[in-house]
Amino acid sequence: MELFIPAPADWINANDRLHWRPKAKLTKAWRMAGHIHARVNVLPRGLGRVRITVHVVKPTARAYDAHNLMPTAKAVMDGFVDYGLIPDDTNKHLVGPDIREGGKGVPGLRIVIETLAPVVAETSSTC
Repeated sequence: MELFIPAPADWINANDRLHWRPKAKLTKAWRMAGHIHARVNVLPRGLGRVRITVHVVKPTARAYDAHNLMPTAKAVMDGFVDYGLIPDDTNKHLVGPDIREGGKGVPGLRIVIETLAPVVAETSSTC
């Protein structure tokens, strides 16, 4: 599955030292965008485990560190959980998000979602 989420607000950058209130507004905007775009794209609900790759699309070709935008991707993952794509964004249900540079274009996130087999718990045997 693949979807594009156009930037609903400024990026949430790990290098920025924002006051909690403006950061909360940005986080809410990105989280809601994740939820809304999951619904509009009719993503499945109740998946057990997924791998998500996030491609950051910027309006210019200037160099940047895509990993600094992990707080943006995290907010979108929370929106996917709110939608019901997966029950939680813990390691049991989510591999990633793997964040990458996505080229030049309309600012936003191109997200690729792959379904995975559930993690099988190891059983310990005593001899």
